[in-house]
Amino acid sequence: MAVAKRMTAGLAAAAALTGVAVVPAQAAEELEYVALGDSAAAGPLIPDQDPNLLCLRSDRNYPALVAEALGARLTDVTCSGATTDDLASPRLGVLAPQFDALGEDTDLVTITIGANDSGLFQHALSCINLLPEPAGLSCADRLTAGGKDTIGEAVEAWAPEFGAALDEVVRRAPEAKVVVTGYGTYIRHNGCYPVQPVWARDANYLQGVMDKVSAVARDAAEARGAEFVDFAEVTVGHDICAAPKDRYLEGLIPVNVAAPLHPNARGMAAFADAVTTAATDGRR
Repeated sequence: MAVAKRMTAGLAAAAALTGVAVVPAQAAEELEYVALGDSAAAGPLIPDQDPNLLCLRSDRNYPALVAEALGARLTDVTCSGATTDDLASPRLGVLAPQFDALGEDTDLVTITIGANDSGLFQHALSCINLLPEPAGLSCADRLTAGGKDTIGEAVEAWAPEFGAALDEVVRRAPEAKVVVTGYGTYIRHNGCYPVQPVWARDANYLQGVMDKVSAVARDAAEARGAEFVDFAEVTVGHDICAAPKDRYLEGLIPVNVAAPLHPNARGMAAFADAVTTAATDGRR
């Protein structure tokens, strides 16, 4: 189907350039786009929100903007709080597995998932220190005590699960172009205490774990011939330490309309540009 759509688009372009009427064998069909993922794709609190508030999904998240750019028909099943298990199993006991949105007619799939599998965002809240060192406790010290790395080990355990999830995407949507994304650069090296109340070493630890999640996603995507979009690169200089007007990601206390520690509308627009480029690069 994807090939037929491109042929039809090519005929239309030829007609426009030459002024010669070209009648395709069949009418053009819309690109079928399915978006999978968690809150980093769903866009909690960004106006306007889906009336079904179970997923806190915005109609201006990056999947919606990519669909507009491509003229695609979007099935957006991204959901705030989702883990990789929610791709194949009902979420909250009432939401259908995200994989159910995929089919043989699917032309494009995007997926942003993994941060919730390691409990990263929940752990991040334990890294808040309202007073400078040493008046507090370093979350990096606590989470790496005894030579272990609590979150890092959880990310390593998640890697084969994510690989299996991508295999299932390919099985269910064999004709689709698959675009996997990582996560953003949420906080710059050494942080920006006290603008964001996280000590330097804790900021570096948290971003390091986020980068590890993204690296697992990139490796799994590349091993399966999928495209990978590096949101970390897109958000450099636009992290939670940036001036409010420059932020793509919100801090612990949002200064733009978005959930704490999540992309805002500007961030979603930047993500959409990067994903649209990847989706159209050598499209099947």
